Amino acid sequence: MLRKLYDLVLRLAGHRHAGRWLGVVSFAESSMFPVPPDAMLVPMCLARPERAWRYATICTVASVLGGMLGYAIGFFFFEAVAQPILAAYGHAEALQSFREWFARWGAAVILIKGLTPIPFKIVTIGAGAAAFDPWMFLLTSVVTRGARFFLVAALLRSYGTPVRDFIERRLTLITTAAAVAILLGVAALRFL
Repeated sequence: MLRKLYDLVLRLAGHRHAGRWLGVVSFAESSMFPVPPDAMLVPMCLARPERAWRYATICTVASVLGGMLGYAIGFFFFEAVAQPILAAYGHAEALQSFREWFARWGAAVILIKGLTPIPFKIVTIGAGAAAFDPWMFLLTSVVTRGARFFLVAALLRSYGTPVRDFIERRLTLITTAAAVAILLGVAALRFL
């Protein structure tokens, strides 16, 4: 089923309303949908590099808005809705870990997890369930999702097709390095 959804998302990248579909996928991925918007962002940026910034903006805005829905699910409907969603993705035990992380690290959790390939919906629902400050959640979501999508768009716009394989194989490494840099910066600010 996941492969069929992924293939559908790839087909939508070539649709005449691909920009709208990119927004829909980005929104849904932040709260419930299993396929990341990168599956559309990459081929769309390769096909129309002059629109890379527009596509990254669509991903960022829609992802943050979808993240707000995920936050609301976690905050208002955790037991009825969020718990089954997390369980369906095999992350039911993740909530307690997130509550502990949010209590200790706050915004750094969102900044780091939003950059990595870990599904953002876990972060958004976890932030809501942990009753994390909604304004800080919104701010950090804009920063981390924007950084991720604009990084992909910048690489594709600058280097085109040759960087696609690199992104597909090394995106985890790149985003993890960025997340570690953010973590070190937050730790330095907190402890120095």
